[in-house]
Amino acid sequence: MEENKFKVTIDGIETEVAPGTTILQAARQIGPEVAPPAMCYYKPLEKSGGKCRACLVKVAQGSAKDTRAMPKLMASCITQVQDGMVVENYTNEEVVETRKGIVEFLLLNHPLDCPVCDQAGECSLQDFAFKHGTEAQRFEEERRTYEREDIGDKIQLHMNRCILCYRCVHTADQITDGRCHGVMYRGDHAEISTYISKAVDNDFSGNMIDVCPVGALTDKTFRFKNRVWFSKPVDAHRDCDKCSGKVHLWYKGDEVIRVTGRKNQWGEVDEFICNTCRFDKKETADWVIEGPAKMQRHSVLSANKYRKDAIKPEYALKHAAQNYKQIDDSRPYNKSLEEVKESEDYKALMDKNKEFKLLNK
Repeated sequence: MEENKFKVTIDGIETEVAPGTTILQAARQIGPEVAPPAMCYYKPLEKSGGKCRACLVKVAQGSAKDTRAMPKLMASCITQVQDGMVVENYTNEEVVETRKGIVEFLLLNHPLDCPVCDQAGECSLQDFAFKHGTEAQRFEEERRTYEREDIGDKIQLHMNRCILCYRCVHTADQITDGRCHGVMYRGDHAEISTYISKAVDNDFSGNMIDVCPVGALTDKTFRFKNRVWFSKPVDAHRDCDKCSGKVHLWYKGDEVIRVTGRKNQWGEVDEFICNTCRFDKKETADWVIEGPAKMQRHSVLSANKYRKDAIKPEYALKHAAQNYKQIDDSRPYNKSLEEVKESEDYKALMDKNKEFKLLNK
């Protein structure tokens, strides 16, 4: 073992990481096939994580020195690895079932208005619910509702969609001149808000839109202009005295309809951009175009671009493999109905469906 390296095994795959690395970071080092989902953790933001519980995993072995399992599921985004630790994520049934419950909790007050939400198509909650959720929800009580609120001249808050991940609060704390919004009240009454309406006004406030995993914070200059999967994202940059100037430009025809920071494989912006680049520079002449943007994670955005290197949703492929029969193209094609009835597949179908069999006697 290399000096100052810890060995950790996640879903049967071993890797070496530096001391202080969390389980989530170690899993991401291996790859998306074992990385837990994360709705509140955001690597560029310090102290983020530990809010949504979406990344819970089973620690089957605490370390090489203490081989006992941890009694409860642990939040992988805030739990540091130990040398010899063994972690179970997708291979553990308890973890999989618990995530279904987490999805239900996150959707308790969510309005499920994806057809009219600007975040649709790039929403982390959509991906999380599709991959880990259930088809039915048990919640029958009245949902918590709020009026839409302008918390800045360019940002609108839809508190109905908020899951209280605190990402926008950490963003305002760490990259803006002064935070003027936060979580008000307690318990079920907790909400993101400002004491003074439209108080959010600084050069980097637009990054709260990028970090929001749902459609709670939206860009007022982009609202209802276009579905993201019908737009064309390109990489571009410009010389800016406030930020890196590296962005995604989103085109509708020849018109730049929005500007966002570049997101990595995990949907996180590595280099935050200023409001001047985001809201004021929406002409092609303002930018140096680098080429079509490559979406580094599975997304309807990448799938719609007909690229050879498009990343297909892993969970959709797994679902198809588990629920649909592999077609054997070498089988003879039966053309007549009588031949079909003599086939083994037809007989197996009739055995499984007695009612259908009785109707065809």
